Amino acid sequence: MPRRTLKGEAGIAGVGLHTGAATRIRCLPAPAGTGIRFRRTDLEGQPEFPARVDEVDATERRTAIGHGPHTVHTVEHLLASVAALELDDLLIEVDGPEAPIMDGSFLPFLEALEAAGVVEQPGDPVIYTVGAPFTLTVGEATYVVAPARSLRVTATIEWAHPLIGRQVGSYDVNAEAFRKELAGARTFGFLRELDALRGRGLLKGGSPESAVVLSDSEVVNGTLRWPDEFVRHKAGDIVGDLALTGGRVKAHIVATRPSHEGNVALARMVARTASKAGQVLDIGRILEVIPHRYPFLLVDRILEIEPKKRVVGIKNVTINEPFFQGHFPGHPIMPGVLIVESMAQAGGMLLMGELDAPAGKVVYFMSLDNIKFRRPVIPGDQIRQEVEMIQLRGRVCRMKGMAYVDGNLVCEAEMMAMVVDR
Repeated sequence: MPRRTLKGEAGIAGVGLHTGAATRIRCLPAPAGTGIRFRRTDLEGQPEFPARVDEVDATERRTAIGHGPHTVHTVEHLLASVAALELDDLLIEVDGPEAPIMDGSFLPFLEALEAAGVVEQPGDPVIYTVGAPFTLTVGEATYVVAPARSLRVTATIEWAHPLIGRQVGSYDVNAEAFRKELAGARTFGFLRELDALRGRGLLKGGSPESAVVLSDSEVVNGTLRWPDEFVRHKAGDIVGDLALTGGRVKAHIVATRPSHEGNVALARMVARTASKAGQVLDIGRILEVIPHRYPFLLVDRILEIEPKKRVVGIKNVTINEPFFQGHFPGHPIMPGVLIVESMAQAGGMLLMGELDAPAGKVVYFMSLDNIKFRRPVIPGDQIRQEVEMIQLRGRVCRMKGMAYVDGNLVCEAEMMAMVVDR
């Protein structure tokens, strides 16, 4: 299955719903392995950042990514269209702080991308698959995620309004179905909320042409495109927020009262717990790169590696680990120092992967800072090690490590390491 990008350039311009800024977006082809990235062309240095959950800055009434002055608001409509077309590599240039709202639907973005054309390119796409059902609750939003061969979204919403009430919709997510069932569904809001939202700095660019506006009894700016247009839009928002996993998601998402906050938490959970197809290094390849051996090899597999950026590995913890014989016998808990060591070994894979002859090198860690232990690790757990390279100078690098079990943070640390000759 090849990766996909645009054949040509896609452009769209308009006013941002919340900032009121006039903005133009250019979506450009990108090399294989680039992923989806945003570039703020209006700022000095034209900073870039990936469309990933780690970059989420705000979730109130929209999804904003980037941090501080680099933030781009209301990206979910564009990203939903990107996901529906299964685009893996794309550079999105934005000359302002927010994506245009247009008519409040996903359709203008989908049409612009389709007009540019889609081409395949070498490389394997990142695909997340769910092995077993799980649930997630964030505020009033609840999600049940089940294995599936493709992405399907079932959404339920409920408002005390005569045109909404309780609405349920279930949709396959592919280019054809998205265009037919979801793309035209517009965002919506209530007249009674306008003053309060504007008081919080939102809706500066809102207009009757940019959303379905509801009074207490009716639509005040035209007619609905579907009687259940409201739940269709909420389902489309889920698709857009799930794009922040950085890959294609194959699962059945059953969402009740979904929100952007909940959708982003769901994307984070999927990214950290689902199986990820792509560049996977098995134990044989790990043994070729790092010198550790039993009983001190604490990485079983590398799930993801981005050269000079980040690595994701796993360590399966079993009762047969030799340290459990003496560390709290009868109440086995993995020593915290070994959790840190497991992250360090994953980071060593990232660093050693940059060398032409790793067999003649070894990684020594020079310092550990800001170590925090959040919860114990016990037999049966699987540690997910996420290590990001913060700085690389010659043979010395700084890294930030995060360890998770079932999507919950168990340990974090900052590490400095050096590559030396054996």
